[in-house]
Amino acid sequence: MKKVACEERPGWRSYAESVGFEFHTFDGEPYWDETAYYQFNLRQIEQDLEEPTEELHQMALGLVDDVIRDEEKLKQLAIPEKFWDFVADSWRNKAPSLYGRLDLVYDGTGPAKLLELNYDTPTSLFETGFFQWVWLEDQIMRGKVPQGADQFNSLQDQLEAAFANLPLANPLYFASVANSIEDKGTVMYLMDIAKQAGVDSRFIELEQLGEASGQLVDLDGYAIGGLFKLYPWEFMLQEDFASVILSSQTQWLEPGWKMLLSNKGILPLLWQKYQDHPNLLESHFEQPGQSFSAGWVRKPLFSREGANVELVTHSGEKISEPGPYADSPFIRQKLQPLPKFGDSYSMIGSWVVGNSAAGIGIREDNSLITKDSSRFLPHIILD
Repeated sequence: MKKVACEERPGWRSYAESVGFEFHTFDGEPYWDETAYYQFNLRQIEQDLEEPTEELHQMALGLVDDVIRDEEKLKQLAIPEKFWDFVADSWRNKAPSLYGRLDLVYDGTGPAKLLELNYDTPTSLFETGFFQWVWLEDQIMRGKVPQGADQFNSLQDQLEAAFANLPLANPLYFASVANSIEDKGTVMYLMDIAKQAGVDSRFIELEQLGEASGQLVDLDGYAIGGLFKLYPWEFMLQEDFASVILSSQTQWLEPGWKMLLSNKGILPLLWQKYQDHPNLLESHFEQPGQSFSAGWVRKPLFSREGANVELVTHSGEKISEPGPYADSPFIRQKLQPLPKFGDSYSMIGSWVVGNSAAGIGIREDNSLITKDSSRFLPHIILD
């Protein structure tokens, strides 16, 4: 694994905007960064990333049944009691599930270590599944990347196959909040894939969802039979219309049981069940009054994009990110620092669709905490 400097493609920003990638730059700073790429060999991809991704995925799924049968575990994950049956029923009824992303720390030598699971509202789909693949094809054609280079990336194809084969409601609505360009861009990309798979797909802003006679409805009052929502379950449960979740016949993507696997509390539960597994980091639920010592990370159960994450390096340096999750319960995870390439720390997001590994995306930052402003860089496979 290495980072290779590379010449940007001329006019890539205009092209990005023409295909809906309007969030390639945030506040004047690059989000998509093609001034360099990461290079892996095939063994690193297959043995150190692909195989552990699928094993960790199965380990996580194996915990769902444990959690829904154990009130103490549901309380540890801060799942509201009125939704316990909703979560359990979605699992027992085999409610369709689309995808997930595992965030890994990996420096090219292995074993990769699991930082967290993002199984409810993972983003960077468009960047991973489409835009970095186009980058690869363009750069090979321009002679800026060696002929024969490949990419660990079947994400778009696997998503299209999933939409074609899963037992989904028809029509299927796709929702995101109105004021997020990134979320809407991601949802529109996913909706386009669904359309290619033959799914009757319709966009609706989350704020436009309504309720009538105990059913979730659209602006015209029609019951929503199926809804993909790029909006966290823990937020959904706090909305004014939360009660309709229990009464509505809506099929949810992602299903209710995903709120267990998008919760940082799953990390100590994984450690309890699979202690000393080579791809896990020691993790525990935070105890009242517990001291915060060097070599540990403190994470809220429901944090996203690094918000409210704190860590103390092995040398004693304290690093933290602000955010809105300060009143959340916390976990502690043993620190495995991200590898540093040049001036940047890099993290790998490894995707699963169904039960199969589907590709990776790489984020980097000048801090050990990856956040929403962290850059996305493409990658290649070359032996």
